[in-house]
Amino acid sequence: MFEPMLDAVTVGNVIASLRKQKGISQEVMSGLADIGRTHLSAIERGERKPTLETLYRISLALGMKMSEVVSRIEEQLPQ
Repeated sequence: MFEPMLDAVTVGNVIASLRKQKGISQEVMSGLADIGRTHLSAIERGERKPTLETLYRISLALGMKMSEVVSRIEEQLPQ
């Protein structure tokens, strides 16, 4: 039986990819999002899942709507 699950590695990969596409370093993005660089790094490596608040802050730092970031994540999830 298929049980949908939000994979932390997928979330992290999408966030890292978007950050790199925008040409932003982890240091700069963590400052813009007002989160620790080590926390952002752990999210990007899939070791931690961001809370909604953190995902919102990351989205703002990327200059994107949170719904756009979530949509990119959903595109990468298995069907």
